[in-house]
Amino acid sequence: MKKCVIVGGADINNYEYIKTLISKDDYIIYCDSGLKHMDKLGLKPSLIVGDFDSHDNPHMDVETIVLPVVKDDTDTVYAAKEGVKRGFEDFVLIGVIGGRLDHSLANVSILLYLRANGRRAQIIDDYSVMKIVGQKTEYIPDKYSYFSLVNITGKAEGITIKNAKYEIQNAVITTDYQYGVSNEITPGKVAEVSVSDGELLLIMVR
Repeated sequence: MKKCVIVGGADINNYEYIKTLISKDDYIIYCDSGLKHMDKLGLKPSLIVGDFDSHDNPHMDVETIVLPVVKDDTDTVYAAKEGVKRGFEDFVLIGVIGGRLDHSLANVSILLYLRANGRRAQIIDDYSVMKIVGQKTEYIPDKYSYFSLVNITGKAEGITIKNAKYEIQNAVITTDYQYGVSNEITPGKVAEVSVSDGELLLIMVR
């Protein structure tokens, strides 16, 4: 099944890299100012959502959901919920990490929302790929220069890292002591990460 790609309004510098990860057959949701990326991505929207406080409504011949300015969900959160409602299993979020730290952190939490709803999801920016890792082992190829594990849920125990410069077994990472930053994959190996109880944000840096 084609994946749901959600495009936010944060800066994208390496369009050529991002385009290699998206198919024209994917379901593309542009969120408000994410529309500024449409021409450079060369991808027609399948759906447009937004309150249009940061970008004009283009009034295209495309399904458009106009949201109220005063609401609980951000445009990006609404788009994720809409993708779940429409039955997509795989999600890629781009243009959601940038200068606004508040929006960036809120967008990272969308990965938790999608995982809680049984979906597979990742955030991709110019430098990294982010996803949630839990009980299922995550394999990290050595095409990534570094990887970090960050506790954003408050509970992460029984953490194991194999085939990396810094290996641990049955460890704990807490929100007030984030020591799982900037690890390196053993050359020629595939790193393995798992969490027996809880979840971690995995950031793989190109």
